[in-house]
Amino acid sequence: MNAIITAGGIPKPEDPLFAYTQGTAKALLDIAGKPMAQWVLDALQKSPKIHNIVVIGLTEKDGLSADEKVVFLPNQGKMLANIVAGFKKIKEMDPNSERIIIASSDIPGITTEMVEWLINEVEKDPSDIHYGIVKKEVMEKRFPDSRRTWSALKDMEVCGADISVAHYRMATEHLNTWEELIGSRKSPFRQAATIGFMTLILFVMKKLTLEDAVRRVSEALKIKGKAVVWPWAEAGMDVDKPHQLEILRRDFAAKAPGHK
Repeated sequence: MNAIITAGGIPKPEDPLFAYTQGTAKALLDIAGKPMAQWVLDALQKSPKIHNIVVIGLTEKDGLSADEKVVFLPNQGKMLANIVAGFKKIKEMDPNSERIIIASSDIPGITTEMVEWLINEVEKDPSDIHYGIVKKEVMEKRFPDSRRTWSALKDMEVCGADISVAHYRMATEHLNTWEELIGSRKSPFRQAATIGFMTLILFVMKKLTLEDAVRRVSEALKIKGKAVVWPWAEAGMDVDKPHQLEILRRDFAAKAPGHK
C-alpha cells in the first residue's frame, strides 16, 4: 500500500498555535527532539507494507529524515487539493495503486504497529473509504484532558481519526461534497447537514447509530464506506490546540529512556 502525509498547515496569527509556530508549518513543531511530522513519517516508512510515501506541504529543505520511498510536494493551498495532488503523485509512481493511506502530520503518537493494523483491516474489506474513528472512552482513558470534539451517536460517542484509507478514484469523484466535508471536519453538526436534512435531524436527536451514519454517507456519495474503530487513541490525538501539543510533549517525555 502507498501513503500520503498532509503537512500543509501554517497557523495564522489568530490561531492559538501561532505562538509556537511563528509563521512556520505546524508539522515542524518539536516533539521529543523531532519535528512532529517526522514521527508520522517514521511510523509509515518503517513498515515493509508501505511502498511509497508523498509528503505534501514540506520540502527536502525542512530537514525530515526520509528514505528513498519518500517524495515531497509543495502545499496546494487547501486540504482537498493536497489530497488530490498526493493521490495523483502516488498513481504516477505506482500505476497499480488503488487504496491509499491518508495521514495527517499532527498525530505523532502513531506507530508502525498501528499502521500495519490499519492495513490488515483494509485488506479484510474492499471498501472505497475506510474512515477511522476513536471511541470517547478509548481517548479519555489514554488522554483524559484531550478535549476532543465528539459526535454523539445513538450507540457511542466518537471523534475522527486523522489517518484513513481511500480508493484512488475518490480523488476524482464528488469533489464538491468532499470539500464541504473536509472543511467542516471539526464540526459533526455541519458534516451531518452536508449529507442531508434527515441525517441532520437524526444526528441532533441522537437517533443515528454508527452503522446508520456510515450507510447514509455511503448512499449520499454513492460509495461503499466502512468505519474503522481504532483500539488506540493515538490515531485521533491530533495537535489542534496548545494544550494538546503540551499533552503529547509530556507523554513523549514520560516514555523517554531514563525518565522517572
